[in-house]
Amino acid sequence: MAIKPIAFDPAEAQPIPMQMEEGDVVELKRTYCKVCMTNCGIVAEVANDSKILKVKADREHPITKGYSCPKGRATGQLHHLDRPITRPMMRKGDELVEVSWDEALDDVGARLRKVVDEHGPHSVGMYFGSGLGLDSSGYTMEDALWAALDHGPKFTPLTNDGTAKVMMSGAMGRFYGLNPKTDYDECQMVIYVGTNPMVSHAHNTGMYQPGMWLKTINRRGGEIWVIDPVRTETADFAKGHIATYPGKDYAALAWIVREIIEGGPLDPKQPINDLEPLRELLKDHTRAKAAEIAGVPEQQLQDLLDAIRRRKIVAIETGTGVGMSPGCNLTVWMCWLIMILTGSMNAKGGLWMHPGVLFPFDKFVDHLPLLDSAFTRGSHVRPDVKGVLGDWPCAVLPQEIEQGYMHAFFNFGGHLLRSFPDANAIRGALPKLDLHVSMEITHNEVSGYCTHILPTKSTVERNEFTRWDTLNWNVSLQYAPRLVKPTGERRSAWWVIAEIMRRAGLPVADHVPDIDSDENDDFMQGTHLAMARCTWDELKEKRVVEYPRELPAAWVDRHFERAGGWQLMPAEIVAQWNHFLAQDEANAGKPKPLVYSSRRQRRKFNAQMSFLGEIADCLINPETAAEHGIEDGQKMRVSNKSGEIVVTAKLDPTILRGVCSIPHGHQDANINNLTCTDDMDWLGGMAYFSGVPIEIEPVLQDQEQALGVAAE
Repeated sequence: MAIKPIAFDPAEAQPIPMQMEEGDVVELKRTYCKVCMTNCGIVAEVANDSKILKVKADREHPITKGYSCPKGRATGQLHHLDRPITRPMMRKGDELVEVSWDEALDDVGARLRKVVDEHGPHSVGMYFGSGLGLDSSGYTMEDALWAALDHGPKFTPLTNDGTAKVMMSGAMGRFYGLNPKTDYDECQMVIYVGTNPMVSHAHNTGMYQPGMWLKTINRRGGEIWVIDPVRTETADFAKGHIATYPGKDYAALAWIVREIIEGGPLDPKQPINDLEPLRELLKDHTRAKAAEIAGVPEQQLQDLLDAIRRRKIVAIETGTGVGMSPGCNLTVWMCWLIMILTGSMNAKGGLWMHPGVLFPFDKFVDHLPLLDSAFTRGSHVRPDVKGVLGDWPCAVLPQEIEQGYMHAFFNFGGHLLRSFPDANAIRGALPKLDLHVSMEITHNEVSGYCTHILPTKSTVERNEFTRWDTLNWNVSLQYAPRLVKPTGERRSAWWVIAEIMRRAGLPVADHVPDIDSDENDDFMQGTHLAMARCTWDELKEKRVVEYPRELPAAWVDRHFERAGGWQLMPAEIVAQWNHFLAQDEANAGKPKPLVYSSRRQRRKFNAQMSFLGEIADCLINPETAAEHGIEDGQKMRVSNKSGEIVVTAKLDPTILRGVCSIPHGHQDANINNLTCTDDMDWLGGMAYFSGVPIEIEPVLQDQEQALGVAAE
């Protein structure tokens, strides 16, 4: 059955201004921001349990101490949007119409049952999107639905954001839960590779008030280095900035590893395996070769090595700039090798491993799973591409549908067209689904492709706690009650998913209630803390619970005793090294193609918050711009084999020549029009969103006027 897309107003939802009115009862409510994993403390002025009038940083918050960013302070605007979905919607003919919860859930359940009976449980795909990713109980029920469907096609932001760090935890440390974090209290040297914490708060580290921490490093006489084709805001704090060509950072870092092995500082704190084979692998990787591949002067590499030898202990953080590019695994591998070999892992001034709060690794270290392989099976259409944590590559979704493997799809709070690769392929495939259920609270470009839209409580409409504890800045949990009552008929996500399962004849755990209520919300969240360091009641009472951090931590050393030490040479990654290096050696001396790299913006979060005013600009070196007849502020067309977008040129003499830096998440200038479902990392399934070859040209004045008319 084909679904005819329904035309929706393409304009993005805009905030509705909230004003205090006569008779309003206003309360100050403390909560934490749920836009990203930093979870900054904020205070909201709330009127009548329904209107968020103002949001500011919470100066009394014990962790973030009065810090917030523009995104967190826009919590009220993000809630009060002009295109809200407040009742279930179901396709009837060529329209999406509001229906009762019973009608919607009955229909979804019946259609799901039909798909499973006719095509099997693996014909149902699921996207564990960020929208429900922060819904602790909703996410648990997503997992339950996935298990009930025999662990079929599962997609998550991991293969849109970066699989490499999780892969290294499994491949080198034999446990996915290893999450190294910089010891900002004592570090003397930090290298940021493809991450800009001044804008992004670093990658899954919970770094609040980044400028304060960077200044502190410099004040204590430490060193900050940045490896990035763009001279980022973070680079302004750095002693050294190395502008590597996107996707080729690995070559520069591999030479550093080679030199550490040969001349130190070689002082690993945990047992290691395969040092001699690693020495042999890198013996011919000279500084000249590394500089040629990475596109940097040799002296910069020498300066970086000299700094590491001066400091001996070094923390290295990577982000999406690396994780989204070709060579992502190799770059992160080399970063981890540097930290392991210098003895910086589980060491003061280096890296600490988060021990977990919900499931304390230190208490159960002798029972942590030890992986024989970090890789899981691939998809139907690309069995050659491995997975991590059971995830399928987001890039294969349109092919799974087009080739008849997938007939139903549940989108749990994700913006498919701005987060999945190759938006054009997605647009072509979605209408071929028999069932397409989206859990969403505001309309976007995906609405017209859905059979059902089910509105669940937003982040400010439900009680919540920080489920993803190991991504936090410290060993802590936070809890916050809802800011406002649910809008319209929005329901709890856990209840919605459980009801779909029941009505489709799928098993639901006995403890899951069949009534959506505040009491049952509380019960469902409390089940997550069965093995935690604190009780549910304690967390609700204290709102923030913190625990001391041990460094070095005995549980980490115990883990590596059980695991047999760090695995320095995972076979799959070594094979990828040989493949990439052979290609780059063959291209030595040839001009490098013009590519784009993706970047984050301070006043935008992925596909959200365009209303804060960030534009889709393209940072480009003046010499590169001149070669293509492009002037500052001019519209420019960026194209490749997948599609094209139009962005605004912003000349920046500090960006590496031959690189265009373009932000992601914009509707009209959607970089997913430039990505391809075929181009992905074959070890983790990460699509390439950076280091992608492009062509550029100016948009002439008459063309620019035509574009303006079309936009109107």
